Amino acid sequence: MKVRLGDYIQEYSVKNKDDENISVYSVTNTKGFCKDYFGKEVASKDKTTYKIVPYGYFAYNPSRINVGSVDWQRKEKKVIVSPLYNVFSVSPNLERQYLYYYLKSDFVLQRIKAVATGSVRDNLKLSMLYEFPIELPKLENQRKIVKILDKVSDVIEKKEQELKQLNTLVKSRFVEMFGDSKINPNNYPICQLSEYINFLTSGSRGWAKYCIDSGREWFITIKNVKDCNISVDNMQSINAPDNAEAKRTKVQEGDLLISITADLGRTGVITKEIAEHGAYINQHLTRICLNQAILNPLYVAYFMGTPAGKEQFESKNQSAVKAGLNFNSINSLKIMIPPMDVQNKFVAFVNQVNKSKSKIQKSLEETQLLF
Repeated sequence: MKVRLGDYIQEYSVKNKDDENISVYSVTNTKGFCKDYFGKEVASKDKTTYKIVPYGYFAYNPSRINVGSVDWQRKEKKVIVSPLYNVFSVSPNLERQYLYYYLKSDFVLQRIKAVATGSVRDNLKLSMLYEFPIELPKLENQRKIVKILDKVSDVIEKKEQELKQLNTLVKSRFVEMFGDSKINPNNYPICQLSEYINFLTSGSRGWAKYCIDSGREWFITIKNVKDCNISVDNMQSINAPDNAEAKRTKVQEGDLLISITADLGRTGVITKEIAEHGAYINQHLTRICLNQAILNPLYVAYFMGTPAGKEQFESKNQSAVKAGLNFNSINSLKIMIPPMDVQNKFVAFVNQVNKSKSKIQKSLEETQLLF
């Protein structure tokens, strides 16, 4: 039975007028109700205007609901949230967790995008939410549905945790094999990266005209480069021009990519799959061809992610306002150089871990689809 949501929820707009010492929360897309989200920022603020959210009540920020920042309060007897939030109670005939899953669904997020309005950012008023249709089976069936979704959600969370643990394992293995990158306990040579760079270039600008959904090749952007990996998910497809610019920015297997604007120091290494498909980099990335007789590119990628690497990117940032690195900055990066066999041993370990991650990722995607 499809019903009007507004017949089963009701606004609750009680403020903390007595200035009670109640915990301040926010609601995020990934964590739901989140304490201390604002840190010390609200400590000195007047909290008498903040809204109270009793246990079991929902809250959301009208300007952030389009990314799924909504949840019901299950942390404390009552908490307070910013006066910007909408707070509402739920009818006993509507299971809270059932409503939660409904509000986080793609169907609702798409509907929000269609109806929310705002000059600066989309804004979903509670009166708009009232008009949303919701399929409302009997309470017993709602609970059965919730039980199934909770189980699948738990599996998803565990698989995501597995991936995080494998990332931590690789970082731990790096320290185990090479020691603290800042201390260099094995006294490995420290050299400038420029000594081992055969080719260095940045990516192309103004290639939007070549971007096409049915393009033959890929255009690698900064969003594809993260955690020493280059993801082919959401890769922009293009039909690249046949000119010198394209030849200069086309990647080859083993190329090291480093982000040089925005989030500085993201790294990844071009795989055989990417190289054979054909790919080019945009202006936010630099392509580095290393002397692989001395440096394994994947080892370099992980070194740049250690404290010793991150500190260099921070110190070489060309602007306090807009982050950026030039070629001189890249060339002057210093790197610890262990024996090649030790580097290769570490990379072999990484490759084995990546195989495990690939299997978990595939399983995770299947489980998310099931959800």
